[in-house]
Order: sequence, then C-alpha cells, then structure tokens
Amino acid sequence: MNNNIEAIYKIGGKPVRNIIGLMSGTSFDGLDIALCEFQGSGLATSVKVRKFTTKEYKSDFKEELKAVFAKKIANLEQVTLLNDFIGSYYAELVLECLKEWGIAATEIDLIASHGQTIYHAPKHQHGIAKFSNATLQIGDGDHLAVKTGIITISDFRQKHVAVGGEGAPLAVYGDYLIFSSQDENRIMLNIGGIANFTFLPSGHSTGFFSSDVGPGNTLMDQFIQLKYPGKYYDKNAEIASAGKANEQLLEALLDHPFYKAGFPKTTGPELFSLSYLNNALLKCGIENASNEDVMATLAAFSARGIIMAISECVTGKGAFEIYLSGGGMYNPLLVKYVEDHFGLKLKLTSDLGIDPDSKEAVLFAVLANEAVAGGKTSYGDHPGVPSISMGKISFPE
Repeated sequence: MNNNIEAIYKIGGKPVRNIIGLMSGTSFDGLDIALCEFQGSGLATSVKVRKFTTKEYKSDFKEELKAVFAKKIANLEQVTLLNDFIGSYYAELVLECLKEWGIAATEIDLIASHGQTIYHAPKHQHGIAKFSNATLQIGDGDHLAVKTGIITISDFRQKHVAVGGEGAPLAVYGDYLIFSSQDENRIMLNIGGIANFTFLPSGHSTGFFSSDVGPGNTLMDQFIQLKYPGKYYDKNAEIASAGKANEQLLEALLDHPFYKAGFPKTTGPELFSLSYLNNALLKCGIENASNEDVMATLAAFSARGIIMAISECVTGKGAFEIYLSGGGMYNPLLVKYVEDHFGLKLKLTSDLGIDPDSKEAVLFAVLANEAVAGGKTSYGDHPGVPSISMGKISFPE
C-alpha cells in the first residue's frame, strides 16, 4: 500500500482526530484558524474547538486580493501567483499558530482549507447557455501540505458543482451534523459578505433547508472602503446609525430577479457590487444621498433579504430560534432589524458550544472529517444538498 494512502486510512480509523479548519471570507480581514478535536462522524460527530484565532492580513495583501476579486476581467498572472502564494502564506500562519499554542505539527492529523474565493458564477447569474455553475477558490493545497508537513484537504466546492450544485452554501452539511436538535427548530443564520441560513427542523429531520439570501456585509463594506479610505467596514454601524433608510432606494435595491427566484440559490459580490448600488441610486435620482443614509439603507437591504427568505421558507413550520454567526453579528443596526421583525432575541452559536467567529472554519473541518472518517450519511432528497464527500487530498510527501 502507498504510504500516503496508508496514512489516510489510519487517520480515518483513529478514535480522536485533530483537524485544523481554515476559512478566509470575502471581507479579506484575515484567516480564521480553528483547531478542532473530532470523535465519530455523521450525526454521531462530536467536535470540540481546542484553539481558535484569526490572523489578520496585512493591508498590501488585502489590496492584492481586491485587485482580482469578483472581477470579470482580472490579471491572470496575478491570479496564478496568488494561487501559489496563498497556499504558502496559509502554511506560515498555521505554523505560527502552532508555535504560539505550543503544539507540534505532528499532533495534527489534517488541515481543512476553504481557500480564497475570487469568483462565484452560478448559471442563473452568468446566463451563458453552454456553461454550467462554476466557482473558483485559490490557495493551493499542495503548498499548504508540503510547507506544514500536514495532510491537507482543500477545494471542497468543486465536487458540489460537479454533481450539479452551485458550490454553496456548504455550511448546511456541518450545520445538520453538529447543530441539529431533537426538540428545537433552529435557523443557523450566517451573515458574512453574503448572508445564508440553514433551517434545521427538530428531531434530526431530513426536512432541512439551506440557501443564500442576498448580501450580508459585502455592499456595506464596499461602500465604506470607497467613501472612507483606510476603513474596511462600519464599526458598530456608527455611520449607518447616523442616517435614515431611504424607502425608495430600498425598493430599487430589492427590484432584481434574484429576489424573485426560487430557493435554494446562491450569489456573491459579483452581483451585489457598487455598480448594483449605483444603478439603484440612478434609478431613484438620488445620487447625492448622504453616506449615512446610504449605509442605513444598505443595512435595511441586507436585513430585508434575510427576513424575506426566512419568512418564505419557514412559514408554517412552527416556532424557531435563530442562531447567529459571521461578521454581521457585530452590526447592531442589522441585527435589530431582524430581531424587530421576528419579535425574538437572536442567539449566537456560542449558545450551542461553538464560538460564532470560528463557526465557518469549524464547518470545513467537519467536511474534512467526513472525507476521511464518514461519508455514509444520507442527506435525503434535497435540492442543493447531494449526499457526497468533498475535498481534494494533498500529501506532504
């Protein structure tokens, strides 16, 4: 037997597996690094987060990512160089964390790396008849494996696309395996650059559901970066809270086929860009609206997308609790809009034992655990949730 295959076989059979999950989102704020301890797989998965941190990116690296992110036309040389560079850079950050934590690389069984999304192109968005759904994440797994000496599983989204999915949201798999409850209907709401949710009916029912719903932070962040050089987001919604939502602009923002399309669906900053905002401003004839009013409206826009999607998909299915994660949980105005509509206090995934900042990194570690030790769970007949194993394996030798 090949030594690499034997190593994977042994990891899959261990009673306890230590897996590092890596996640870098569309905000480019940094790399989330979660060291997770796993026992079991499928619905018997038990996960404990041993360590978690976010390694902040340097400003020049953020600008390099922004130069190729969500653009139909990008510098192909820069994309190629960044693919290798990001894999090596992630390796440096992982080794730096292990040193700080006093943990040897030999104690880690696997690294699960999401990579950096630079373009998401579902068919409903690109509209080109001969092409199917597509998505692209860079940050080569071989570089991560070789430089850390740790077997790496990466590029999870491609299998989902290969079997007819859109490559997102993948959170539904981990949500179902580790957050399902016997006696509570749960909505796992993640507000990142794009907002998505998973509905988990009580009793580990296969009647769960997951979808993107529209922008979370992405339009607000893009507007802040344009209007306030050096700032990357509206901390504590200070700017948005000083303005007033413009109903005419809000309706123009919501006037798009995406909001009329059925569920599940995915999207990205490729659609919800500054051009999208500018077109809505022109349509309303309010190009000179104050920054504060625009930000207040964008917060209301993100909230409305969340509210409409949850209301449409969960109506009639009983009472539920909403558990929040993602950077949007730090936007008090956005959170208030959602709480006021549903008349409940949003909880955090920390109430279920997982730090909300770490959740996405943990969920990719769950996918890696399934890739080597699971893969036997049937998710039922759900659009967008095929019963598949995801991830490509990179060996250090």
